[in-house]
Amino acid sequence: MAILEIILLIFLVFSAVMAVRFDEELISIIFLSIFSLILTALYLLHKAADVALAEAVIGAGLNTAIFMSAISQIRHGDSD
Repeated sequence: MAILEIILLIFLVFSAVMAVRFDEELISIIFLSIFSLILTALYLLHKAADVALAEAVIGAGLNTAIFMSAISQIRHGDSD
């Protein structure tokens, strides 16, 4: 169990660094979504299922959709 937690923490740090280092917005959004999914796995590992569910829905789902929608509107020049 401790080895899995260490591996997930390493991937968590890696995905956070990659999200910050890329200049392309869509790739950064994908890495932020991966970050959220890894964080969800860590919450499940620590038996916090309610927090993991909230992180999966809000972090990986809703935030990714909002970020992608905002990026597409900025690229197309829409003001609506």
